[in-house]
Formats: sequence, C-alpha cells, structure tokens
Amino acid sequence: MKKTLSLALALLLCLSLFSLAQAEEPEVITLPDGSAIDLGGMEIIVGDWWSSGEETEPTTAQEEATADYRAWIQDTYNFKIKQQSVSSWDGIPEFFTNFATSGGAENYVIIMRPGTLAAPMNSGLFYDLASLGVFDFEDSKWNSATTSLMTKGESIYGMRPLEGEPREGVFFNKRLLTEAGVDPESLYEMQAAGTWNWAAFEELCAKLTRDLNNDGTVDVYALTSFGPRFIGASIASNGGEFVGIDENGKYFNATGSDNFMEAANWAAGIISKYEYPQPEGSNWDYAEAAFYNGEVAMSIHQDYFASTLYQNMEDDYGFVAFPKGPKNETYVNVWTDNVYVIPACYDADRAWKIAFAFNLFTNPTPGYDDEDDWKTGFYAKYRDTRSVDETIAMLRSDDHAVTWLEGMVSGYDLGPDFYWDVAALAMTPAEKLESVKAQWQAYLDAANGQ
Repeated sequence: MKKTLSLALALLLCLSLFSLAQAEEPEVITLPDGSAIDLGGMEIIVGDWWSSGEETEPTTAQEEATADYRAWIQDTYNFKIKQQSVSSWDGIPEFFTNFATSGGAENYVIIMRPGTLAAPMNSGLFYDLASLGVFDFEDSKWNSATTSLMTKGESIYGMRPLEGEPREGVFFNKRLLTEAGVDPESLYEMQAAGTWNWAAFEELCAKLTRDLNNDGTVDVYALTSFGPRFIGASIASNGGEFVGIDENGKYFNATGSDNFMEAANWAAGIISKYEYPQPEGSNWDYAEAAFYNGEVAMSIHQDYFASTLYQNMEDDYGFVAFPKGPKNETYVNVWTDNVYVIPACYDADRAWKIAFAFNLFTNPTPGYDDEDDWKTGFYAKYRDTRSVDETIAMLRSDDHAVTWLEGMVSGYDLGPDFYWDVAALAMTPAEKLESVKAQWQAYLDAANGQ
C-alpha cells in the first residue's frame, strides 16, 4: 500500500511541476484612476494560536510557487503579511474582544474558533466585510457555508478562504474486519453505492462484536469513540440539528423534530449494545488508544485522527463517511471550522488596506491549477488511496456540507448540556432535553433580542 501511495504522490508532483511551468506573473491591480496601490509598508498579522510566524522552506513545487507569488504581492503593493500565534486556544476570544474594543497599532485578521463567534458578532465587534468592496464572496475560494453562517441581512462578518475540514467519519481496522469475515473494501463499495446507512452499520457492528472463546464475555467490540462525536454525527446524519432559524431570521430550538429524536435514540441504542466500555481508572482518551492498539474494530473520529494512527497503529485502517440515517438522502459533514474576521475598531481606509492585502494573500497561486494537489497532505497520513480519493474528497465538498447554528447563540455548551449524560446512558435523550429546555430557551430569546 505504501508503494501505491508513493506512486500517487509522484504523479501529483509531476502535475505540480507542469502547472508551475505554466505560471505567469499576475496582472497588477490599480486604483480606478489607474494609479498604483501602495499600502505604505504596513504590516499585517493573520492571528491564530498555533503558527510560529517564521517562514519555512518550501518542500513541494506548489509551496515554492506560492512563496514566490506572496513575495511578489508584498513587493508590488508594499506591505508585509504573515500568520502567527497571538494568543492561546482558549485565550483568543478575550484577546480579540480586548483589541476590537480598545484598538491598537497592529493590523489584524484574527482567526476565531467555532463557538466563540456569537458574543463579539452580536456586540458589533466584527467589521462588515461586505462594505469594503474588496471581497467577492461568490468566488470559489471562499467557503460558502462560512459565508452563509456569518451573513446578516446585507452584511457579512466573517470569511474562510479554505475548504471545510472533514469531520466525523468511521475509521475501521482492516485486520479485525477481515478476521470477522468482512471484506474491508466492502465499506467503500457501500459508500459509493449509497447503501452505507444505519442498517448496514448496525449489521456490521453485530458481526464485529465477538466472543472469541465462547465464555460469554465480549473479547472484541465493534465500536469505540468519544460519545459526543458519535451522537452528534448520528443527529447530523439524519438531518437533525440543535438550533434552527426561521423565515424571519429568528433562532429556535430544533431538537423536537422527528429527525433529531430518532437519531439521538438510535445513537444511545448503538452505544448500549456495541460500544467498548471505559476501563476503570482510564483517561478520557481511552477510546483512541483502544482503536490504534487494535482492540476495537471501528472508531468515530475526525480526519485529523489519521495522523495519530499513521504514527501509532500497526494494523492498516480505512476511513468512510458516517452512515446516512433514514431521513437523509446523502452523507453529511458538519462544518464547524475556524472563521477569519477583521476587528471593527479600524477606520474604513485601514480596514480596506488590510482586506486588500488579505484577499491577495489567500488567492490561489496564479497559473497553478492542479485540482488534485490538496491530496498530497492527506495521502501522507492514510494507508490507502480510497480514504482520500473517495471519502475525504466527498467530505470536503459543499454538496455534503451541513452548518449547525448553536455556535451563533451565546450560552450553548453541548457537552454538559446534552452529550455527556446521554453518551453515559445516565439519561435518555428526552430526559436530558427536558432538563435543559428552559435554559436553552433563555439563550435563544437573548440571541433573538427578546
């Protein structure tokens, strides 16, 4: 399999070099009167919580072409831009609020994580990007789900110049499937045929949960996952959601729908029958270790888990979308991605310059049009090409994207509010929903200005 991946990577490199050879110098943008655009040497920081801010040497043809393009735009329009950490994961919301409220000499585009958007947006701390006349949000480089999420009326308050990240899917251990008499490739075949659904998943769970020595004790469990991941994926897969929005733009509690309740109850049933029980005294991440140690056949997790598996897992593994529920016609991916915002404390001229530079910085490299180049990074952490060519390619598509809205309502915290007790089978979904109904309604009323 590694030989197959090497060939795939080599092909992508050849295509990348061909595309690079076709690259042409971009056209210089000028002001309406034809005069040059000069940003006066301003320095712009794309602020996150993980980047060093140091330039790294390009390792691929695309990276080299992108570095050349970014050097050209900074020289042509007289500005500097880099992405670097400005706070910690949990400190970003306060950092942004303090800066957007008080201002400062720095020129920022700040990356905000999901679940931290509602309060600053409702407080008017995000600049209205639509008012700047810089961004064309119909362009394919912009994540349409993020644009929709951050739109209020004619205003747009956040953006994302990246595809949505693949979220919850099913990782499976190929050895354990084979030992249970299941062809691992059959999961990809069902996914492609559209028959990878709850019924197929439950049938598979029954085959993979095995008592190997007939002593009445399960030796191999079908499933291990962080409970909230499985329950959330189940709800999304059946067209359910926690918060909806009506024709008047008002948020409402959407958990009373048949889609939601059917999914929540189904998920609790699967957990009760097929989930690997947490060992006494184990850490919260026991489920991850149980999967990559080859003790459990399947794990519901996000794409990024593949990096851990590639480094730690002896057995080969595959990855398919979460199975679709009876109320859905296709597989879905809940896009809960980071959002890029500009603080509203800037005057119009300064905000325009920041936006102009950031728009150029995030443009696709001119002349470099290899549509499959994105696969390179994914091939580096999977053991088969079908995980990438079929599953990841699908989950990155707008056609399968679902955006949940609870992150736009201050107060929601789905872990303690719902997931934890349901995943632990301490309360039924209906019981848990009843216990938080009044609390959630208060959050919704506040978000709706009532």
